Amino acid sequence: MADTILFDLFGVIARPQSSAGMARLVETAGAAAPAFWNAYWDRRPPYDRGRLTGPGFWSRVAETLGTRFDDRRIAELVAADAASWSEVDDTMVSLVGELAASGRRVALLSNIPEDLAVHYEAHHPWFRHFEVCAFSCRIGHVKPSAGAYLWCRDALGVAADRILFVDDRAENVRAAEAAGMGGHLFTGSARLRAALN
Repeated sequence: MADTILFDLFGVIARPQSSAGMARLVETAGAAAPAFWNAYWDRRPPYDRGRLTGPGFWSRVAETLGTRFDDRRIAELVAADAASWSEVDDTMVSLVGELAASGRRVALLSNIPEDLAVHYEAHHPWFRHFEVCAFSCRIGHVKPSAGAYLWCRDALGVAADRILFVDDRAENVRAAEAAGMGGHLFTGSARLRAALN
């Protein structure tokens, strides 16, 4: 049995980007939704890898949209982006706490930019349960690249087969399994709890 549980954040413990938050982002940007989201996701990978700051990311989004965001607009977009990703599943937060209290090691692996990582660290005290927080913006690897899982293995100091990786995306789970970890495709807290017993 795996004694270390490595969690994805969004779609597992944190909820996906909220529709209200997404609408606020589009409104703040003053752009048409389809074009905005194409620019947002096209420009996102370097931000998640820590190669762009928030202002750098939003300046590139603006460039793609054929416009320019001033410093005030960029600050508003950074805040709105963090807020759009900030809702969590309280049932999963409780499960993380239970696992830590029972002696199971828990860790986190998330594709996340620095601004959002800082937001979570500042506003979610349950992050203290994680022995390792492997944020893509800080480790230089993004899922599903093998380097992300190997970085976590080395940081945790255990053999890969002692780690169970939990993610809501099948390609990320398969990549963890290819790196020697156990994998659990997350579809809900009840099924995960049963798998952990």
